[in-house]
Amino acid sequence: MDLYTQILNELSGFIWGPVTLVLLVGTGIYLTVGLRFLSIRKLGYGFKLLWQGRKPTGEEGDISPFNALMTALSATVGTGNIVGVAGAIAIGGPGAVFWMWMTALVGMATKYSEAVLAVKYREVDERGRHQGGPMYYIKNGLGNNWKWLAFLFALFGTLAAFGIGNSVQSNAVAKALSAQFDWSPQSHWYIGAVLAILTAAVVIGGVKSIGAFAGKIVPFMAIAYVTGALVILVSHLDQIPAALWTIAHDAFNGTAAAGGFAGSAFMLAVQKGVARGVFSNEAGLGSAPMAHAAARTNDPVRQGMIGMLGTFIDTIVICSMTALVIVISQQWLQIDPQTGKQISSAALTSTAFEKFLPGVGQYVVTFGMALFAYTTIIGWSFYGERCAEYLFGVKVIPFYRIIWVIVVFVGATAELRPIWLLADVLNGMMAIPNLIALLLLSPVVFRYTQAYFKDSPK
Repeated sequence: MDLYTQILNELSGFIWGPVTLVLLVGTGIYLTVGLRFLSIRKLGYGFKLLWQGRKPTGEEGDISPFNALMTALSATVGTGNIVGVAGAIAIGGPGAVFWMWMTALVGMATKYSEAVLAVKYREVDERGRHQGGPMYYIKNGLGNNWKWLAFLFALFGTLAAFGIGNSVQSNAVAKALSAQFDWSPQSHWYIGAVLAILTAAVVIGGVKSIGAFAGKIVPFMAIAYVTGALVILVSHLDQIPAALWTIAHDAFNGTAAAGGFAGSAFMLAVQKGVARGVFSNEAGLGSAPMAHAAARTNDPVRQGMIGMLGTFIDTIVICSMTALVIVISQQWLQIDPQTGKQISSAALTSTAFEKFLPGVGQYVVTFGMALFAYTTIIGWSFYGERCAEYLFGVKVIPFYRIIWVIVVFVGATAELRPIWLLADVLNGMMAIPNLIALLLLSPVVFRYTQAYFKDSPK
C-alpha cells in the first residue's frame, strides 16, 4: 500500500504539475482574449439571463437554464471552498488568493466555451434525455478520428466521479461531524447510512430530480455560508483594505508560511493559488458542461453566458469569503499549541470563524462543509452517470445509481488517502482531453458568439 501511495503521489504531482496548470490557465487566457474579454464585460448580462432562466420555456432540454447552473454549482461548490482555500493560504500564503482570483477570471471564458459547445453538440438518448459534454463535442465536433479521445474522457470521468465526487466527500462529512460533536469513529457508519439514504432519495429520479434539488438547496447553502462570512467582514470593515493589500502584496513578493526565501514563496503562492482556483471552480475539467447540456435552451451562447457565472460564484464570491475571513483573523500565522506546528488547513477556517463568532463560527464551518460535500455527491452522481452512459448505454444507469449509493456509505467509513490520490490523478486526466477539444473547437465558439452579439447587441 505504501508503494501504491507513493506511485500515486508521483503521478498526481506530475499530472497536476506546471505543464497541466499552464495548459489550463493558458487555455483560459487564449479563450478570454479570443472572446475579447466577453466573460468579464458581459458579466451583468449573464446574471440577467440567469434570472430569466428560472422561468419555464418551450425550448428543447430537460431542466431550466437556472437549474442547469445550480446542478453544476452543486458539484463545484464543495469542501474545497472551505478547506481547500485554507490549505492554499497555509502553504502559499495570502498571495495564493490573488492567483486564485486570476485563475477564476480567465476560467470564466473556459466555462463559457464549455457550455456553448455542450449545447451545440448535445444529443438525445433513447429515453429522450439530452446528453452532452466533452465526450459529445469531441465526437460530434471533431469527427470520428477523435472518438478515442471522447472515450478516454468518459472513462476517466466515470472512475473519477467515485473518488472526488463521492467517497472523498462522504468521508469529509463523517470526519467533520464526528470531530465537531466528539463522536466515536463508530458514528461514521451511521453518518454514512444517512448520507446514502439522502443521496438515493435524490439521484433515483435522474436529472430532473437532481436539477430541482439543486435549484433549491444550492442558493440556500451559498447564501447561508456567505452570510456567516459577511457578518464577520461587515463587523471588521476597517480591516478589509489591509487584508486586500496583504493578498496583493504577497502575490508578487511572497511571504508564504512554508515558502522560505522570497522567490520560493512567490512560486508557492502562484502554484497553490492556480491549483486551488482550478480545483475549486473546475474550469477546464469538463464536468460542468454535462449539466449545461441538459438546459432547456435552443441557443448555445445564452447558456454559455449563464455557465460562466459558476466560476464567478464559486471562486470570486464563496472562496473569497473564506479567504478574507482567514487573512483578517491572522490565524494562518498561528501555531497549534497541541502539535507545535502551523494550524492545518482542516482546522484553519474553523479557528478563523470561531475567533470572530465564538461558539457559533465552528458550527457555520462544520455544517457548511457537510452541506457542500453532500451537494457535491449529488452533482457528481449526474456527471459520472453521463460518462457511464456514453460508454455503456442507458442500460447501465440503474446499476450505476445503486453502486453510487453504496460507495457513499463505504466512503464515510474507509481510509481514503489512496483513493483520494487516484481520483486526483483521474481528474487531471479528464482535463487533458477536454482542453484539447476546447482549443480545437475554439473557432466554433468565437463564430457563434460573434453572430449572437452581432444580430442582437447586448
